[in-house]
Amino acid sequence: MIVVAGEALIDLVPRGTGALAALQPALGGGPYNTAVALGRLGSPAAFCSRVSYDAFGQALLDRLRETGVDVSSVQRGAEPTTLAVATVGADGSAAYSFYVDGTADRLFTAPSALPSGTRAVSFGTCSLVLEPGASAYEELMRAAAAQGVFTALDPNIRAGLIPDADAYRARFKSWLPSVSLLKLSEEDARWLGGTPEEWLAAGPAAVVITRGGDGLTAFTAGGEYAVPGELVEVVDTIGAGDTVNAALLHGLAARDALSAEALAALGNDGWTGLLGFATRAAAITCSRAGAEPPYAHELEG
Repeated sequence: MIVVAGEALIDLVPRGTGALAALQPALGGGPYNTAVALGRLGSPAAFCSRVSYDAFGQALLDRLRETGVDVSSVQRGAEPTTLAVATVGADGSAAYSFYVDGTADRLFTAPSALPSGTRAVSFGTCSLVLEPGASAYEELMRAAAAQGVFTALDPNIRAGLIPDADAYRARFKSWLPSVSLLKLSEEDARWLGGTPEEWLAAGPAAVVITRGGDGLTAFTAGGEYAVPGELVEVVDTIGAGDTVNAALLHGLAARDALSAEALAALGNDGWTGLLGFATRAAAITCSRAGAEPPYAHELEG
């Protein structure tokens, strides 16, 4: 079982140009997209979050169930669902503004235990910024790591939500001893101001950096491994990084490599195969509108 912990929200995606273009609601949130992608790839997965009782919250849960994701660890609340308004650039890249005050996912509390059979827990995005829930997710991360559970972190920086950048950067560094796999984009890496070598020294067994159309690079104590991007006509990049998270975790689980020792032993063939799989999965997501990660059969062969 791979548990994904973090927010579920509604992306409002423009269907047209201009400030007053019609907005299409879409199910989203980085951790939520990761859980859906894991389910579509066929990995046993569970979602750990707090979701509204409103219609958006029900739609979010319905999709998880349809995808085969266990929602028994999802808390519920009467507060509204978080909204994220997307702006899609000419190159398909997406930027977001958020409506988060008083929303349900901010009131997440750390569970007393993880679901039975948990092999890994994935964290990231807004859930590690917005209090009081951020401290609860941090508590869960540290507890999972202390129990020897594989942990993955995608900070997925949303700078507009971070009131004190230096305080967040210090907090990010404090998480690294509890992280097995750190995945982040080139943009995130520049914003955080560190290097893969510095992050590896602080705790993670591997750091994977996404380079958009240029592919993926993994850094480990044993070496650096890279694969090129997949050529695809990009509709938008919504959910691409989340798909990479899911593909990496799915691939590591399939290789029985959800441990720091196993990551170190993957070697060139293991890493290039894993990164290539994640690159292909992300390319499929980029080829269609919104966060629509691929199913396993779309990646066969």
